[in-house]
Amino acid sequence: MSVRASEELDVAVRDSLGPDRAQYGLCAFLSLLGVLVILDAGQIAHLVGGNDPIGPRPVPMILGVLLLVVAPVYAVDVARGGRGEPEAGEDIDLSTRIDWRTVLLLIGVFAVNAVLIERLGWVISGALLFWGSAFALGSRHYVRDLAIAVTLSLATFYGFAVGLGVNLPAGVLQGIL
Repeated sequence: MSVRASEELDVAVRDSLGPDRAQYGLCAFLSLLGVLVILDAGQIAHLVGGNDPIGPRPVPMILGVLLLVVAPVYAVDVARGGRGEPEAGEDIDLSTRIDWRTVLLLIGVFAVNAVLIERLGWVISGALLFWGSAFALGSRHYVRDLAIAVTLSLATFYGFAVGLGVNLPAGVLQGIL
């Protein structure tokens, strides 16, 4: 079967299915999110300073209104039969099973990082996070991965501290870093 015939068959099958009703749930979620953002933005104190004459309220208000505008527009598109185009270069085989080992290892690595970040500090817990993620995703170059993880962890620590002025927890390395 040619590529052109395959594309025409996909379009015909997609058109015969009718509107994708699950997308209406997304429209409802966008509407609810828009309302919540507007309500939450309304509770922000109106602080006006010399550098910021309008305060922090307008941006979330605008975003909430935009969410409320996008939701019905999207619902109308779905009602008219609009569907997202599948990505042309998609290389995922949907018939394969989920690799639960990898998923559970990644969840474990993130959980360990969340537990240890205050005790050990970002540099150590971040290095464990980066190294553990590489291990969970299949890399078996332990020493190289550990060196890269420590480098990334130190770079992000100093990038946040020096570049952004945000102090990440130093933990057991408090006087050293």
